[in-house]
Amino acid sequence: MCSFFLKTNRLSATFAGKSKRNKMNLPSELKYTKDHEWIRIEGDIATVGITDFAQGELGDIVYVEVETLDETLEKDEVFGTVEAVKTVSDLFLPLSGEIIELNELLEDEPEKVNTDPYGDGWMIKVKISDASEIESLMSVSEYKELIGA
Repeated sequence: MCSFFLKTNRLSATFAGKSKRNKMNLPSELKYTKDHEWIRIEGDIATVGITDFAQGELGDIVYVEVETLDETLEKDEVFGTVEAVKTVSDLFLPLSGEIIELNELLEDEPEKVNTDPYGDGWMIKVKISDASEIESLMSVSEYKELIGA
């Protein structure tokens, strides 16, 4: 069974055996972070959300807050928070850049993060300012190793 705990305001995973990880949806075309975010890169724009693993461990998402629209942030800075029944966790920007769009659908339907984390449950779009940071992101195989899938 997996459980999340807040450690310096970051999502971290600890494991005590196998759970539903084998049935996890992890698209191979995406990049991933140790903080359980996924990144879809299209040119100089990155779409960011939390992984299927993260939403499953957090439980029912009840609120997503992003107040950084039109702000330029550095990699690993907090861009928002996600509130679930179990916890509230900070969301960390995987690449430096300007937050150019947020998923307004999540204002009224935050549960989209649970039901469609890689589709309608995306959180923000970022105009990437340092493309070299893409190299620091994990491949799907590296992320699977991180979560024990």
